[in-house]
Amino acid sequence: MLRLLCRSSAGSQTLVRWARRSQRGGGLLLHGARSCTSSRRCHGTGSGEVNGQPAENGSGNALYRDSVLLPKTEFPMKLTGQKLLDRELQIQQECGFADLYSWQRERKAKNKFCLHDGPPYANGDPHVGHALNKILKDIRNRFEMLRGRQVHYIPGWDCHGLPIELKALGDLGTSGLSPLQIRQKAREFAEGAIARQKAAFQRWGVMADWDQCYYTFDGTYEAAQLKVFQEMHSKGLIYQDYKPVFWSPSSGTALAEAELEYNPEHVSRAVYATFPLVTLPPKIASQEGMESVSVLVWTTQPWTIPANQAVCYMPNAQYSVVKRADNSEKFLVATERTASIAALLGTDLQTVGVFTGSLLEGGICKHPTIPDKQVPLLPANHVTMVKGTGLVHTAPAHGMEDYSVASQFKLPVECMVDEDGTFNELAGPELQKLSVMTEGNDKVISMLKQCNALLKEEQCVHSYPYDWRTKQPVVIRPSKQLVFSLLTMLDRRTYWCISRQRSWGVPIPVFYHKESGEALINKYTVSHIAQLFKEKGSDCWWELPIETLLPPEVKAGAASDYVRGEDVLDIWFDSGASWAAVLEAESDSRADVYVEGKDQIGGWFQSSLLTSVAVRNKAPYKSLVVHGFAVSEKGEKMSKSVGNVVDPDVVINGGKGPTEPAYGADVLRWWVAESNVFSDVQIGPSALSSARDSISKLRNTLKFLLGNLQGFDPRLQAVDPKQMHYIDQYMLHLLREYSIKVTDAYSEFDAGRVIRVLQAFITRELSSFYFSIIKDRLYCDAEDSLGRRSCQTVLEEILDGVTRSIAPILPHMAEEVYLHAPGHDKETLFKSGWIKSSSVWRRPGLEEAVEGACAIRDSFLSSIPGKNAARYDLTVAIEPGLLFELMESLQEEPTSTTSQLAELMMAARVNLATKMPRDLDPEALLNHGTFLINLEGGVIREESAYSIAVTPTSAARCPRCRRYTANSADSTFDPKGKCRLVTSGL
Repeated sequence: MLRLLCRSSAGSQTLVRWARRSQRGGGLLLHGARSCTSSRRCHGTGSGEVNGQPAENGSGNALYRDSVLLPKTEFPMKLTGQKLLDRELQIQQECGFADLYSWQRERKAKNKFCLHDGPPYANGDPHVGHALNKILKDIRNRFEMLRGRQVHYIPGWDCHGLPIELKALGDLGTSGLSPLQIRQKAREFAEGAIARQKAAFQRWGVMADWDQCYYTFDGTYEAAQLKVFQEMHSKGLIYQDYKPVFWSPSSGTALAEAELEYNPEHVSRAVYATFPLVTLPPKIASQEGMESVSVLVWTTQPWTIPANQAVCYMPNAQYSVVKRADNSEKFLVATERTASIAALLGTDLQTVGVFTGSLLEGGICKHPTIPDKQVPLLPANHVTMVKGTGLVHTAPAHGMEDYSVASQFKLPVECMVDEDGTFNELAGPELQKLSVMTEGNDKVISMLKQCNALLKEEQCVHSYPYDWRTKQPVVIRPSKQLVFSLLTMLDRRTYWCISRQRSWGVPIPVFYHKESGEALINKYTVSHIAQLFKEKGSDCWWELPIETLLPPEVKAGAASDYVRGEDVLDIWFDSGASWAAVLEAESDSRADVYVEGKDQIGGWFQSSLLTSVAVRNKAPYKSLVVHGFAVSEKGEKMSKSVGNVVDPDVVINGGKGPTEPAYGADVLRWWVAESNVFSDVQIGPSALSSARDSISKLRNTLKFLLGNLQGFDPRLQAVDPKQMHYIDQYMLHLLREYSIKVTDAYSEFDAGRVIRVLQAFITRELSSFYFSIIKDRLYCDAEDSLGRRSCQTVLEEILDGVTRSIAPILPHMAEEVYLHAPGHDKETLFKSGWIKSSSVWRRPGLEEAVEGACAIRDSFLSSIPGKNAARYDLTVAIEPGLLFELMESLQEEPTSTTSQLAELMMAARVNLATKMPRDLDPEALLNHGTFLINLEGGVIREESAYSIAVTPTSAARCPRCRRYTANSADSTFDPKGKCRLVTSGL
């Protein structure tokens, strides 16, 4: 037999009839109720006294004080200072934080989740950027583990590279040290940084097996990396070439684009220089006025002019020969740049001839600083008209586009700059040994003046590449490097220089013939070296004799003809191959997600993608999550010199004075979760204080829940949902909605939304709604009554659901709550699963009954703004129909002080009728409204009108429950009320 809700009444038969019309497949579906005059649920109880508080102090009420069931719990509302820190460490120990990752790896699970850890750099102490990244990852990992997935997460560290080498050596430098000595010092430094960072990550509550991490200086890792190198080399993607690269004189090595940072305030001495035309382009030679014309070029790098091999023009652009009005000099420039050049020179420029760039083919210029040298005019598509003259000085050794022109037209690529950034002997005796960025640049400008080739000099502020480590400008110079060809993989970036001229890194397994210089590298040599690295570590490259380093496939007698290479692999190649060392053992061999800062878009994300696609033809990840940087509360980059650096150790353990309190790890985690991590994240005293206050409010709610569950065992005393009060059933329905929203937010890496949903649920559904309604039942009903056990059952479900929902963010507090919560054995929260909501919590007609009552309650409370609802009697008149019968399910009798409807209204008494009584008090406050019920998505709709009348109650206040239920001031209790029954034995 079909039933709506769990209690029958005479009027419910009508509702059953309505339900049968919309019955499908034997089920009853009623949903979509809404009020036309109010919000979905009423929130707030008005000001004044709060209904359902315990008996007051005083001799008259002392008799009943012990009969009121006030909340009791040992769970502290507040933990601060050393007590907070000790408690977090105690929780980590008691709840097995250190063993949790291994436990979940050993359990059986149908589904897996892999988050591959991008290795932080092992060159310093932990900082808030680490906290942002590691905690964000841990929140997701803990969520996935809670919902039953087997999590694969292996922390790693990037251990090689110049920054570590520089910090390890300090003021000593590399002078007089062998590669092995340099490597030993760098390794010791990296190991110290790793130990400090690892300890911090563990203190933050990050879940991992900290004894099974990966390190790029580990021999096994290096062997896997060389396997990737071998695969790429065998496909012809890695080869040696003489190309211009970004070179850092301050570091003494080539740099990849990801190792550059651009200084927008760099100041250069820009010059306008003339290249006299000694051979006119044949197609314009016959035009009048073409004699004594100089090509005018503009450059911000005058030091490159001695290396000039050509002047480039844009074939489709328009060019002009112009004559100065003040001295009759003639220049060849782009037509659209003429006005700007005239303004620069402060004179008019008269046009002598105009033609398209393609007509400049065949022209030859005289080099301005090198006697007897001539350079051609050549077409090029990289020429722009944004600045300068529309003609580009081209030095193939010192520009990427310049090199492309040289490759096309077979121009020489002569490097005039040494590794230290000074001119070499090819630049001539006047320039040799001078730094190209300083005195060498000045000397070239002076030489241009001496030969009357300098037309104009100006200061130019522009963006220029700097070494991201030393913060010094770089130069472009050619060198013989190992490169990874990207022509088949990317549209714009054509190659990646993967060799570095340092000692601290993975040696490139290449040998060179002593006489010919020919490189020896093949699958045999690389495989042999990889095996040696796996067994002995990469130090063996310098420790073992070359006879041992060469494989048996190379004749023993030939070993003496070779020397080992001295370069190491780019550290981006190191970390970019981490998928091969960490993920290959997994069944899918791809991570579900990579999670790193936005700087890794051109860094680890890219190097991982390039190496994986090159070897396996697939990405190493299924998705990417990119977060912002941690910045100060003013949005500024953190800097020790500015004094705005936030140390996560000080955040947790406190600093000097009251302005740096000990917040503990959970506040740091809340800050990460609450922030919009997809943009830059601000941190400082205000943000941390706000996070602490939010957690304190949450603790207060959890303490209320725990306190009201004192003595309740859900395993023995839980009430079946079908027997619960409707408001209790409704809260289970809302709890299920909450769990779905939270689960969706976690799944989308949106912990901030989790917090917003949590706070809304606590504020609106719990504190302002449910808690205010049930306090009378909790405190004043008999301890083992059905009504009290009903709401205790719901409170336990709410406590459990809220605790599990915050656990990924606040693991310490969640486990602390779980230790105090009823119904648990020794199992920890993280070993007991995700929120346990049930589909049966949404029952047919339940929403309509409660939300219809809430619509009426909204009208009631709006009639007595700011007053205590418990002081008033409420008469509700509803025309016959579905809404009336729904209200009858909450109150069967015409008038009641104890019905579920009276509890929802929080009034002294509720009268329910189909029309207003004739003897209504003329002073009654009247209000009206309508409530619309939709059945089956609007197939059946009924809009019911209701009226309410509000009058001050004539009943006296009960001294025990403080509700107005007594017949008179002389009558202590409602004759049939619960307080009389509970206290009858006193």
